[in-house]
Amino acid sequence: MTELEKILAKMSTAPKGVRFSELYKVCEHFFGPARQSGSSHAIFKTPWPGDPRVNIQNDKGKAKTYQVNQVLEAVQKLKDQKHED
Repeated sequence: MTELEKILAKMSTAPKGVRFSELYKVCEHFFGPARQSGSSHAIFKTPWPGDPRVNIQNDKGKAKTYQVNQVLEAVQKLKDQKHED
């Protein structure tokens, strides 16, 4: 199991325990470099129309639980789109 797979598994089973750096790493892998970073927020562009971004926030080194869940949904949507192609 790769490090990325371990982080994704942790995100699924224990979203409260995910570190911001881990969530950032997942977002970078799936969505490329952050469009905005440097503050407590990092914004990543997604490849679909509508609301094409993922916004994550550093909360004293931890990721916010609802944002972990949003990233999991976005990653799943991305994987589903790739399987359709």
